Amino acid sequence: QVQLVESGGGLVQPGGSLRLSCAASGSIVSIYDMGWYRQAPGKQRELVATISSGGTTDYADSVKGRFTISRDNAKKTVYLQMNSLKPEDTAVYYCKARHTLVHSLVYWGQGTQVTVSA
Repeated sequence: QVQLVESGGGLVQPGGSLRLSCAASGSIVSIYDMGWYRQAPGKQRELVATISSGGTTDYADSVKGRFTISRDNAKKTVYLQMNSLKPEDTAVYYCKARHTLVHSLVYWGQGTQVTVSA
């Protein structure tokens, strides 16, 4: 069992930066692949970035070069550094954990709101 709690969202002007954190508890986080997803009003949830248990990262084309995902297994925390934010980045951002071997073991956080507006 893994519990995920996101933090760091808020209101930021276009061009600004935010760093989201996802704190995990309840299990050995290092054996989970982690990811950030987002859902804007009226749209489906979409992948933003992922980082494997081994540290391999992947990004949606819309955020490449602007967002960076990282993990600190000792702190059981995954981060999403978001730079050069745009209004279209406005969404609720969710953290996801998926067991490296047992892919049916998937956990989600409750989400944190990011609003990019002047």
